[in-house]
Amino acid sequence: MAVRRGELGYHCGIDAAMDVVSGKWKVLVLWALDQRPYRFGELRRALPGVTEKVLAAQLRELEDDGIVRREDFAEVPPRVEYSLTELGRGLNRALEPLGAWGREHRLPADYPGARSA
Repeated sequence: MAVRRGELGYHCGIDAAMDVVSGKWKVLVLWALDQRPYRFGELRRALPGVTEKVLAAQLRELEDDGIVRREDFAEVPPRVEYSLTELGRGLNRALEPLGAWGREHRLPADYPGARSA
């Protein structure tokens, strides 16, 4: 078995999980891919502000961690789609309570999707 990033230096489960989702864009990539598979350009447009270089690097890390699947279709013109693996869907389920906490404690009450009082 290959040694993954930080595998020898983890102190707890939260430490290991944060290693997988660390990075400004990874959680947003997970959220987007939870909706449906995306082609690279579509995903980049869905995440305003992310650069091509950063998105490619974050997708590569998520793929290496088994969270994202990259499917390369043998077509002309070339087509590649990114989707969540079962492990990625499980990670999104684990992040749902964190999102609920953020909506409850950090978003203004009139923000769409915020919990009503």
